[in-house]
Amino acid sequence: MDLARTDLIGMARAGDGEAFRMLTEPHHRELQVHCYRMLGSFQDAEDALQDTLLSAWRGLEGFDGRSSLRTWLYRIATNRCLSTLRSAKRQAAKEWDVPGIEPPEPTRLGEVVWLQPFPDALLDGAMDAPPGPEARYEQTEAVSLAFVTALQLLPPRQVAVLVLRDVLGYPASEVAEMLDTTVESVKSALKRARSSLRAQQTGRAGGAEHEPPPAAGSAAEDAIVARFVRAYESADVDALVTLLTDDVFMSMPPLPLEYEGLDVVARFCADIFGAGRRFELVPTRANGQPAFGAYLRTADGVRHGAGVLVLTLAGDRISALIRFENTLFPAFGLPRTLP
Repeated sequence: MDLARTDLIGMARAGDGEAFRMLTEPHHRELQVHCYRMLGSFQDAEDALQDTLLSAWRGLEGFDGRSSLRTWLYRIATNRCLSTLRSAKRQAAKEWDVPGIEPPEPTRLGEVVWLQPFPDALLDGAMDAPPGPEARYEQTEAVSLAFVTALQLLPPRQVAVLVLRDVLGYPASEVAEMLDTTVESVKSALKRARSSLRAQQTGRAGGAEHEPPPAAGSAAEDAIVARFVRAYESADVDALVTLLTDDVFMSMPPLPLEYEGLDVVARFCADIFGAGRRFELVPTRANGQPAFGAYLRTADGVRHGAGVLVLTLAGDRISALIRFENTLFPAFGLPRTLP
């Protein structure tokens, strides 16, 4: 541990809040993303981060320097998230409440109704620290909505082990120490978690392979996004359908309704647009993916924020469209209404 870090720790232990901030602030973003991966909820991740920092402040005397401060903070954050996951106090499913529209019968009812997107603006600097050599996932893949959703279907301990080992690349011995368990237990949980993730990938759409998405900010991504905006804002269902994969997936957390397949998703969009609902889209980004604030046009000319739409791209097509509530507009820097 370098001298400056030692001095700051001594000052923080003596009650210097600014010294504590200087010690921990470089890790805030990555810890928040870590909590988000484990919890699947932006708001829960914010709460877990604040709880982590409070626990670290109160428990700084217990930091003995055997591990890095970063690893110590990850240990605290991971265990805070495990407490949240085990408490079962997650957001409850909501019922369909759009007047005058009856949605099609869903393909299935979703289990992860607390899922929320993560603003790309907060990813800056969050993944600067390179993962350990044993990491198996690219950092961008490991924050995608598909990956975060898949994690939510695992038991809490398996979530923690898989993220610490396969995303962050911590060795099994350090993970065992973080979780107060044995290396053998870590290896067993990791094996089960990997198997469950493979089964999820195989089960969805019969394991159909998609093309990789175009690079963020590329001309290819811009082109498909522009076509989507034109189709959606003009309520052109036929044009929208040409952009979707055959196994396109749609969901609307915290509504449990999930739709999979071109026909049923097209029918859902036709029902929405057929009821006269028209939207204006304001671009943003979430989870490394194209996203929009969707604003409902009203007779008085004011456009009211209706929700956040996040697209998953596959080549030059859209393989998933997920709509979230408008409560997250402030996190994305989106206004509640447009004049």
